[in-house]
Amino acid sequence: MFKKLVLFLLVFSTSPIFAQGLEHIKEAVFQAGETLNYRLRYGFITAAEASIKVLDTNIKFDNRPVFHLVAEGRTAGSFNVFYKVRNRYDSYIDKASLSPYLYTENIREANYRRSDKARFYQDERKVVSNKGNFTGVGRTFDVLSAYFFARSLDVSSLKPGDKFSLDYFLSDGINKLDIEFVGRESIKTALGTMNCIKFSPSIQPGRIFRKDSKLYLWITDDANRIPVKANVEILVGSVTLDLVAASGLKYPLGLILD
Repeated sequence: MFKKLVLFLLVFSTSPIFAQGLEHIKEAVFQAGETLNYRLRYGFITAAEASIKVLDTNIKFDNRPVFHLVAEGRTAGSFNVFYKVRNRYDSYIDKASLSPYLYTENIREANYRRSDKARFYQDERKVVSNKGNFTGVGRTFDVLSAYFFARSLDVSSLKPGDKFSLDYFLSDGINKLDIEFVGRESIKTALGTMNCIKFSPSIQPGRIFRKDSKLYLWITDDANRIPVKANVEILVGSVTLDLVAASGLKYPLGLILD
């Protein structure tokens, strides 16, 4: 349950913007040193904590410099007693194109352990993982690199009701996510009131989500494009992800670039 919620609420928080017809801006809206910290709440109880970091590295792929992206999630408080989670996701992306070269997962959930990795060959539209080889129809992202690529897209042409799709590699295949742009609104956060862009990605009913469950995502409508809040209804109650701290941002919060 924890893994699915973190992937939906944290990693997909800005990836919905990736779609045909939206253009990648000339440079990344993030920089090495950025750290975003989140709290995952079940009702009024803090169930987990998560962070996303951008690290600089001397590692190169195809002789090109990369950013090292790291997302970590861990259960908090009494949830550690019932179901302890310590998960980590790493992605190495090209500093210019923001396309991924390598993605790894290190999963530790209660007594369950798993380590996966995937190598991306964009020119061949191929992903080679420890679970097999997969072929896509275009540029393919892992869930973490999709988030950072999407932050650097021009979304000025979006209108409420516009729908898009995102192809991403996860676990053992290339998947599709459908997303609707809801509109713009201001919300209160731990860092103050933020002007945001709001999205509603599709979700599949099952063990966690109800048939009529809705997932909503709020992303800052500024130069940084960082996710500040997400909320989803589950079988019993709802889960909310809130930004609690941000450091190393490329631009001041709220800055609008011309």
